[in-house]
Amino acid sequence: MTVDDYIVVDLEMTGLNPRKDRILEIGAVKVKGKRITATFSKLIRPNAALNPKLIELTGITDEEAASGDDLDVAVLQFLEFAEELTWVGHNIIFDYSFIKQWEINRRIKQTRYAVDTLKIARKCLPDLEKKTLDHLCGRYGIERLVRHRALEDAAANQELYEKLEFQFINHSPDLFVKKELQYRAKRQTPATQRQKEWLMHLSKCYELNTDIPIEQLSRSEASRLMDRLILQYGKNAVLAGRER
Repeated sequence: MTVDDYIVVDLEMTGLNPRKDRILEIGAVKVKGKRITATFSKLIRPNAALNPKLIELTGITDEEAASGDDLDVAVLQFLEFAEELTWVGHNIIFDYSFIKQWEINRRIKQTRYAVDTLKIARKCLPDLEKKTLDHLCGRYGIERLVRHRALEDAAANQELYEKLEFQFINHSPDLFVKKELQYRAKRQTPATQRQKEWLMHLSKCYELNTDIPIEQLSRSEASRLMDRLILQYGKNAVLAGRER
């Protein structure tokens, strides 16, 4: 049974690890009855400088990112937009892992289902050397004005999904049946007030440039940063800085 109502989801992130990195942009295309009915696009404020390679890849500048929405507001709006629809994406579990980590951190429990165009391509196009979204868009003549921007990639992926379904639904119907998304993750508790106060004080003492804003650190991230400071400056120096 084909999926006629779905959303195609694409996220841009500051890195590859949902426990440490942040969602930078969410894009989605809503399809009902095989017709596009709405789109969603939100740039999210990372509260930290972007990696130069990420800026080069996406074209998103620090200034643009700084004007983005709050993470919680953007994700809640996206989930409202998504309704209970099936997700479609290219390696969708990767994008989902960032949303799931956000949900787990906020004690939200929700089961979601998806169809993965990467899995379809791997099964139905085994001779292709590359099965990235870029390569498949080239193969099927799908044009994009920009690449590695969430909404544009989601729109391209929607077109790709329709083409793959048309070509392979009779050959491999099981690939087009929604499957439950499963991603295991542990809840990240926020850093304690004592940890944050200590790190803020140390950052001033040593003029530290941390990759993650102290206010957003989890307890484990704060502990790792403390260990890094001790390794870099020595325990006595860090303790002395703490006592200043």
